[in-house]
Amino acid sequence: MITTLIKQIPLISNFKEVIEINKGFSSDEKFLIHMQDGNTKLLLRMFNLEEMELKKTEFAIMGRMQEYHVTCSQPISIGEIGNRGYMITSYIEGKDAEDEISKYSAQEQYNIGIEAGKELRKMHQMSAPAHISSWYSRKVEKHKNYIDAYLACEVKVKNDDKIIDFIDENIQYMKSRPNLFQHDDFCLGNIIVNDKKFAGVIDFNRYDWGDPIHEFLKIGIFSRAVSIPFSIGQIRGYFNNREPDEDFWRLYSLYLAMCVFSTVVWTLKTVPNNIDEMLEKVYMYLEDHDYFSRLKPKWYQ
Repeated sequence: MITTLIKQIPLISNFKEVIEINKGFSSDEKFLIHMQDGNTKLLLRMFNLEEMELKKTEFAIMGRMQEYHVTCSQPISIGEIGNRGYMITSYIEGKDAEDEISKYSAQEQYNIGIEAGKELRKMHQMSAPAHISSWYSRKVEKHKNYIDAYLACEVKVKNDDKIIDFIDENIQYMKSRPNLFQHDDFCLGNIIVNDKKFAGVIDFNRYDWGDPIHEFLKIGIFSRAVSIPFSIGQIRGYFNNREPDEDFWRLYSLYLAMCVFSTVVWTLKTVPNNIDEMLEKVYMYLEDHDYFSRLKPKWYQ
């Protein structure tokens, strides 16, 4: 069935081989397309037609990323076929960093982090469209809704009053933050490595607009549990091998603190069976920060 559809897509109709890719949380169907020349590999995503406008925006954003020389998939073609939407991009050779990086030396992990941080910095050159409201107004409203939902739910986090106080004391610091492009899922699972080196970043479908420091959340929640050298490298690479200042750590901690409540609410609503696993992650970063009595996490040395 799927090969019949693919044969109707002009650019790849003469493919040599199709391999389905089952990794990732996206609802897209993904396929690695080997072309007849034996060298060219392309990535094909198939999706529901009602997502077409969103996908066109994602496609355009990948195009903009090329202008900033971001090492990511190049957008090639987008269209519809047989009541399905499709997007074709270049294929980044390599493996998922989340699976591979623990096999590397600490220095190799750190170096990949440095490169990842530099790439993230390039992405943040892109400003939000004029019609997007301020980061502060959007984030505060979201946070208020999450707090209300959290207070009404049955799961409670230890010392939640202390965490809420920390947020209330520091939320003002978001007011002056810029409204820039956010990949919004910049973590080891969306980084490709090849030959023990950074090869590229993938999956721009969760993009958003706001404070670039919010991107570093994923380090505290996910990356630091897999590779601390990578996590330190990403931060230093982003700041051109300089140490971030206290303003960075204050905002980083503020966003992690807010994430305590959004994580509980989102998990209960979406994947309630995972609540214990997600609470483990929450308590890990709460311990990293001594429940936010310290801004810089213990693992950052």
